[in-house]
Amino acid sequence: MTLYQGNIRKMQVSVDPNNVAQYALPVGDKHIQMNALIGQTLQVSYQGEIHCVHCQTKTKKSFNQGYCYRCLMKLAQCDTCIIKPELCHYEQGTCREPEWGEANCLSDHFVYLANTGTVKVGITRHVSDGVSSRWLDQGATQAIAVMRVQNRLTSGLVEMAFKEHIADKTNWRTMLKSQPEQVDLVELKESLLEQVEGDLDEIIEEYGFQAIDITGTPAINIQYPVSQYPEKVKSINLDKELGFAGTLLGIKGQYLMLDGDRVINMRKYSGYHLNITTQN
Repeated sequence: MTLYQGNIRKMQVSVDPNNVAQYALPVGDKHIQMNALIGQTLQVSYQGEIHCVHCQTKTKKSFNQGYCYRCLMKLAQCDTCIIKPELCHYEQGTCREPEWGEANCLSDHFVYLANTGTVKVGITRHVSDGVSSRWLDQGATQAIAVMRVQNRLTSGLVEMAFKEHIADKTNWRTMLKSQPEQVDLVELKESLLEQVEGDLDEIIEEYGFQAIDITGTPAINIQYPVSQYPEKVKSINLDKELGFAGTLLGIKGQYLMLDGDRVINMRKYSGYHLNITTQN
């Protein structure tokens, strides 16, 4: 038995050479290699303390998956334009943290399609070795980068054009229940590009030809360490239950799947102080 204690963060994600998602859960100053625990029993207890993931201040309530209220109101990474990039207001001179905006918003972004149970459009800043951690966080089994754009504002404008024809949200319950059917993302990409051609022309007219670069990268398939999917999803709420124990049956997105059709979104509890006991 091994005991881990400390404030947790969202699970770190990557893929192995076979594109199987790999998970590591930060707990205090240690990391639990979660894939190795599939089939084993976990015991988790919430110690009633939350520390902001940014300033480390103790807080009674977590906002925006781990921030205290003060950081929620002052940090650029917690501003509304992070959720709605088409509202980026850096060029208006009103960014909460201009240096952060320059580093994170005034750089290339990718518009992508991902199969998370149904196909959705989204944006990400990084596609390392053909895979974005955002795809893994959303539990995508297929994904393809559609285009590279020059900044976050442009990515939001392009995403809005696509949203007229395809969803931009993941249904987390659908994502967790099964392995979705394969979709020809290349064909869908070409079809959607035809449908949004007029919108893209308007964006290029306003921001220049350098604003959008359609990519030719192939679609990828991603696998997840799941031995059994839940039939009925029952969400664990640490604020009410203060802990849980059970056999870990799978990991997908930022969710742990346990026996009894129970699931828990670990990212939601970033900053919570937990005691986690594993068999190894």
